[in-house]
Amino acid sequence: MAAEGEQVPPPAAETFETLLTTVATQLLGAPLASFDEVVTDALARLVAFCGAERSTMSLVDPADGMVHTTHAVGVSGVPPVPLDTVAEVSLPWITREVRQKHLPVILGGLHDIPAEETVDVQTLRALRVKSIALFPIVAGGQFLGAFTFGTMRVEQAWPQPLIDRMGLISEVFAGALLRREHERTLRVTLAEVTALRERLAAENEYLRERSYSAEGFEDIVGESPEVRSVLFQAEQVAHTDSTVLLLGETGTGKELVAKAIHAKSPRRARALVTVNCAALPPALIESELFGQLFLDEIGELPLDLQAKLLRVLQEGEFERVGSSVTYKADVRLIAASNRDLAAAARDGAFRSDLYYRLRVFPIQMPPLRARKEDIPVLVWHFLGQLGASVSKKIERVQEATMDRLIAYDWPGNIRELRNVLERAIILSPGSTLSLEELGETARVAAVTATEAGGVQRLEDVERDHILRALESCDWRVRGKGNAASRLGLNASTLYSRMKKLGIRRSTPGPRRG
Repeated sequence: MAAEGEQVPPPAAETFETLLTTVATQLLGAPLASFDEVVTDALARLVAFCGAERSTMSLVDPADGMVHTTHAVGVSGVPPVPLDTVAEVSLPWITREVRQKHLPVILGGLHDIPAEETVDVQTLRALRVKSIALFPIVAGGQFLGAFTFGTMRVEQAWPQPLIDRMGLISEVFAGALLRREHERTLRVTLAEVTALRERLAAENEYLRERSYSAEGFEDIVGESPEVRSVLFQAEQVAHTDSTVLLLGETGTGKELVAKAIHAKSPRRARALVTVNCAALPPALIESELFGQLFLDEIGELPLDLQAKLLRVLQEGEFERVGSSVTYKADVRLIAASNRDLAAAARDGAFRSDLYYRLRVFPIQMPPLRARKEDIPVLVWHFLGQLGASVSKKIERVQEATMDRLIAYDWPGNIRELRNVLERAIILSPGSTLSLEELGETARVAAVTATEAGGVQRLEDVERDHILRALESCDWRVRGKGNAASRLGLNASTLYSRMKKLGIRRSTPGPRRG
């Protein structure tokens, strides 16, 4: 902030050494808030020392690059120069000289100004200036501004010793201005850091409030917009009794979302009954129409049961097989399907009226290939979860391995990823994840592991893997191109595993290795 122009009483006479020490101490030690006041006091002292009647300080304004008057003083009876005067406009020649040459401009009288520089002469006459001396303020070759002294009553010669001494004062001003600028920059930076910290704190608070790691959501892993959208929709509908239809490919996590909705719902005190509609006993749908019901693979529900389910949804009542008694249903349905139910309804394979009754609040589950940014966090989630179950800790995933996992399209989605990682953990010889080829081999392993709702035993997985390695190496356990090195094991360990798993060559042949 620029200081107001002031009329000041002359201070007591002092030596230049005392003056220099006082000005330097005040300028270099003053807090930023009192900088303008200290500059004004320094100019007043310099006016008295030089025998002048006016003094100004003008500084380059970063906004327009022009030199503006920021501080001005005058002795008693002499009005100061107006503040914010633009030097390039009012004193173009003098400003050009001092700014370009970085040297003082000393004028014992207006006659020292070139005759053609009429604007400077007119300005000084208007200000009633008889003589003037301007001193540049320069730091590191950069022009920061200038300070001036002027006389109003008589012309004054400016002796060389005085000019030399003002050069020292100029260096003090330059140091003070640099210090002020550094302090301003620091304050701005600290303010920005504080604002950033507050914004991050606010964002963290928002994320904590919006966190989906609460009860029911802890098993749903991912930070992509697609996952956030699914979880947001699930949270919004959970507190209602509206029917939810989860749509998406196999292995996308529809059952996890159904459980999350149940955990957030007013019906969470009762168990979520999960029914696979592809293998649904006819009486089950009638025995479980209370609480909350998750109908998985709803697209496989037989047409006769579709009619019963439709009645429950439309009228809220049903009759048990062999009974004429009408019961009231108190059930909230969550259904899921990997089929295109809209197409099935058009083709007559699924009742269209039931489809629209179920489709009150549809949630589309994204396939894993549509949310690849979630794969790294899913990988580490499963490594921790599965590693604990098989008592094996994987601490490192090579960048190339992670790139392969991200690049693969995962037709089996999250379920396939989980199965592939479980197999990889078992077969990794150390704490670094070792990954087989992805694609058909991985898909076959994943399908085998979940066929008919079962889970392949870990011993079977290991046996199959070792057998493939042995067959690819013509059963060489030692020597060039042997199976042990391909599996990342030493030969004795491989022999031990083969013995434990009952692996032996089925046909006789020359023993190798």
